[in-house]
Amino acid sequence: MSNHLKRTVQALTISALIGASAFVAHATQAQLSQFKRTDLQQHDLSIPGREAIQVRVDIAPGAAFPKHSHPGEEIIYVLEGTLEYQIEDKPPVTLKAGDVLFIPAGAAHSAKNPGNVTGSELATYIVEKGKPLLTLAE
Repeated sequence: MSNHLKRTVQALTISALIGASAFVAHATQAQLSQFKRTDLQQHDLSIPGREAIQVRVDIAPGAAFPKHSHPGEEIIYVLEGTLEYQIEDKPPVTLKAGDVLFIPAGAAHSAKNPGNVTGSELATYIVEKGKPLLTLAE
């Protein structure tokens, strides 16, 4: 294969990968638009290498957030609506306003709003500082 043909094939491959990445990113952005995250506070803890992060998450009716994990514990307090969580392979739990949930560090979990009104949670994370707050499961 000539050098020119090799460069053309490489350029086309790179273009295809970039196009596919943009498509996936657009689809993910559309899904994520059903979720509104409001950062409330973030502070270092007295435990070296740990920080507390607190956010409000609003989830549109019918929206589902895919399986993901955090580099530390997540403590959830449902503010309004009804939200369903599934941790690892355990049966899903449905929570309503005033209910709480503890998610262990690194546990893959998903969340969805099975209701017809926006569901909201107060999420408090006790996590390793400097790591991404959220990692999507494969």
